[in-house]
Amino acid sequence: MSTSSGLWLAAEPLILASGSATRRDLLLAAGIPVEVVKPDIDERAVERPLVDRGVPADQVAAALACAKALAVSRDRPGRLVLAADQTLTCDSIAFHKPADLAAAERQIATLAGRTHELHSAFVIARDGAPLAEGLEAARLTMRLLKADFIARYLAVAGSAALSSVGGYQLEGPGAQLFDRIEGDHFTILGLPLLAVLASLRELDCLAR
Repeated sequence: MSTSSGLWLAAEPLILASGSATRRDLLLAAGIPVEVVKPDIDERAVERPLVDRGVPADQVAAALACAKALAVSRDRPGRLVLAADQTLTCDSIAFHKPADLAAAERQIATLAGRTHELHSAFVIARDGAPLAEGLEAARLTMRLLKADFIARYLAVAGSAALSSVGGYQLEGPGAQLFDRIEGDHFTILGLPLLAVLASLRELDCLAR
């Protein structure tokens, strides 16, 4: 059955190759019908040789987004697939999603009082071939944080903190961790939404 209506012109929903509820909700709020399909790839196996070769963090994010988009699109013939990825660096050191709350506490303590960069990439693919891609960055400066405040924050945030590469969610109480932000809000949330929408218009999936 066709889902074409309103601003969305494609016959079927956009496949989001990501388990991120935030990315899904951003697309839905923008009027994009979404079908979520988690990619079955080992992200660290894709990332490791790139890091070993000294590939910059933004290009690592782009490579991961591409790998996820192509993997899912090969299994869904004819369907339009969007994948995204985000990397975080602070003083050239890469950070990943914390494994547990203790790791999140250590990570936030390390980032406190310092400026880090988020690199958010996306790829749109069909039938195992990329059709569009984009990459944007943002700089975030955490305020100086006392250990007891970090503990209080994580008690409030709970396991949601583990879904973010930085151990925080800016759209929630994680906003209290910061002094300054430079960059697009959508990019910080993990999806350069305006660039994605522009690409979908170019692909004639959205009304112009």
